[in-house]
Amino acid sequence: MNPIQVLAAVIIKDQKILCVQRGTHKYPYLANKWEFPGGKMEEGETEEQTIVREIREELSMEIQPIKHLLSHTHHYPDFSIELHTWLCTPLSDELELNEHQAFVWLDAQDLKELDWAEADVAVVGQLSYL
Repeated sequence: MNPIQVLAAVIIKDQKILCVQRGTHKYPYLANKWEFPGGKMEEGETEEQTIVREIREELSMEIQPIKHLLSHTHHYPDFSIELHTWLCTPLSDELELNEHQAFVWLDAQDLKELDWAEADVAVVGQLSYL
């Protein structure tokens, strides 16, 4: 089975990183976990187009992708994803939670305090050096 192509945005504002918390989920191991916002790439999209669309859908927020940070494959019990993470800057200060239950803006060194989805843990490790 080929991994699902997923994009995640590391959105940084005033040296703080946006973290969002999932709600209930059909896979219990993803319920209430923290993640970087994003989602599945659609046919014909570039990574940049995907991340802009997903953040608009999930957070009603406009962003500017700056650079690719990290890509890695993670195998969950029921599926696999290839997670492509991009550093992004917000183009507005407002956001609306359309798919998540909570959000926080944290300093990089505080990210490890959250209960992260397993695929995002590798990204947290990279960001703690910012």
